[in-house]
Amino acid sequence: MELLKLVRRPRTWVAVGLLCLLPAIVAVFLATTRISPPPGQGAAFLSAVLQSGSLYPAAALALVLPIFLPVAVAVVAGDSVAGESSQGTLRYLLVRPVRRTSLLLAKLVAVVVFVVGTVLAVAGTSYVVGVSLFGAGDPVAVVQALPEVTGGDDAVAGTGPSGGGQPQQQPAAGGQVGGQGAAGAPAARPGADTGDTTAADDQAARERAQSSVSSLSGDALGPADLAARMLGAMVYVTVSMLGVAAIALFLSTVTTSSLGATLGALAALITSQVLVSLDAASSVTPYLPTRYWLAWIDFFRDPIFLRDITAGLWLQAGYVVVLMLAAWANFATKDVTS
Repeated sequence: MELLKLVRRPRTWVAVGLLCLLPAIVAVFLATTRISPPPGQGAAFLSAVLQSGSLYPAAALALVLPIFLPVAVAVVAGDSVAGESSQGTLRYLLVRPVRRTSLLLAKLVAVVVFVVGTVLAVAGTSYVVGVSLFGAGDPVAVVQALPEVTGGDDAVAGTGPSGGGQPQQQPAAGGQVGGQGAAGAPAARPGADTGDTTAADDQAARERAQSSVSSLSGDALGPADLAARMLGAMVYVTVSMLGVAAIALFLSTVTTSSLGATLGALAALITSQVLVSLDAASSVTPYLPTRYWLAWIDFFRDPIFLRDITAGLWLQAGYVVVLMLAAWANFATKDVTS
């Protein structure tokens, strides 16, 4: 019944449609003007999508993650219990032979389905749009268009600390990894002959990396490897949004106003974002819900940096467990007859 209610609500489809529309609009502007942000600026991967549209799902996740996706999740989760209470239907729902624990779990499952479906919709539509507008990409061109990583994860993400904290890769001469030298010519690969064999070397590299794109570390990724890393990033983003849902769902059991629960969850996330960027709050930064949101970018490094990914998963799991137990304790004893 909760899933049917979720599917039948127009706002569910409006939220998903708007989340899919934003990356599509950005892709149209990029394809029309062929002007991408400089490497290290803007959302992650936007500087490389002109060479490989298969990377656009990752860029789309980076576009919707900071603001739009958390807002959509907070709206749905904040309305799950408080909406029933404000409409006066919660008391009649509990009159039926349904345990409160089962009802709360059903609400949680509906929110999880919304989060998973939304992430899949954004990634799927972005892949179609990216490949349609930019093509699958030239593997050699992608390798030569890698973003600068001299600024660490902040430069890659372009949206503040990602929680990476990983050793950064040193750029080649000219300031770009696999990029161009100071004179504007492609940087020579180590050990490569700069004479007449350059074209042959490029052709050999093109054959070795056929139908592949490059990782942030510069190594070629085949289609299967890229798909696996994209799936890992989608799972990580989904788990991160479940932390948002847990905050909103807990507040939904505390208040009878769905708007209040939504705004409370968003206020908590905004506070977390501010404290993450504040050096004076470094003692509590590792425990803030948004601390590791951008750690999914580490899936596209070679080798994959698992430290922050693991820390982020454990942190979100802690928020989900603690807040859902608090929501259950409050909802199981709440008087809903008044």
